[in-house]
Amino acid sequence: MQLDSSQLGTFAAVIDEGSFDLAAQRLRITPSAVSQRIKALESRVGQVLIQRGKPARTTAAGDALLRLARQVSLLEVEAIAAVKGSVEGLRVPIAVNADSLNGWFLPALLAVPQDLVTAFDLRQEDQDHSAELLRAGTVLAAVTADPRPVQGCRVMPLGRMRYLSIATPSYAERWLTGRPLPEALGDAPLLVFNPKDMLQHRLMRKVTRRRLDPPVHSIPAPGPFVRAIRLGLGWGMIEEEVVEADLAAGTLVEVAQGKYVDVPLYWQYWKLDSPVLDALTEAVRQAAADGLRTG
Repeated sequence: MQLDSSQLGTFAAVIDEGSFDLAAQRLRITPSAVSQRIKALESRVGQVLIQRGKPARTTAAGDALLRLARQVSLLEVEAIAAVKGSVEGLRVPIAVNADSLNGWFLPALLAVPQDLVTAFDLRQEDQDHSAELLRAGTVLAAVTADPRPVQGCRVMPLGRMRYLSIATPSYAERWLTGRPLPEALGDAPLLVFNPKDMLQHRLMRKVTRRRLDPPVHSIPAPGPFVRAIRLGLGWGMIEEEVVEADLAAGTLVEVAQGKYVDVPLYWQYWKLDSPVLDALTEAVRQAAADGLRTG
């Protein structure tokens, strides 16, 4: 069974943009043409591929087709570039966790030759969940905490991010002094990045050997998250390199002195003979060597 590449490209555009109308704008065709292509593709494979909602999402059957659509698009653009000598319209979707985006990762994008990529499309996702975007075909590569290769992908270890439990001295004085730390942590307000962020809870289990249920504030952005800790709203886990100067100056303190959480990171990317993925992978490897703990 052969599939039409324009139908696959339209299918990917609907998922990327979240609707038929927005996909039509991106592809510069009518919404009716988008709908006809999707219906033809679904008829060809005998499966419903898109959940018609806001946003539009893939069905289970659509996940496999989305992976194929990404691969076909990448290989087509690279083949045309090899003939014409220039890249046109190649967007590379990548999943990266917020702390890597805020730290070591972005220099890797600058190291990829500009004649290989038109644009990068970064999707922010927690490192414990970014592999799901690979499985769904949403991205071509991802920074993930999962060492198990997604089917059809290669895995490369990158290094470790070390997180320390951080608070202001005044917060520590109010909530943590005068009683054992395992007891104090049960009442002391803490901050999480979002519901997927379990670093603080991992630290508490490491210190107390039991599950605790303190008040939790959710601050879903790296800058405001750190600022909230600096303001004394709660304690939270911050990358070691971000707070080294503050710890030395005494403007911030460790909640659990000498305790930390190391998060190993991996680069997962599709098994394709692709100059773009090869160059991006080498750039990510070098950026990780410069910015992460190794060994």
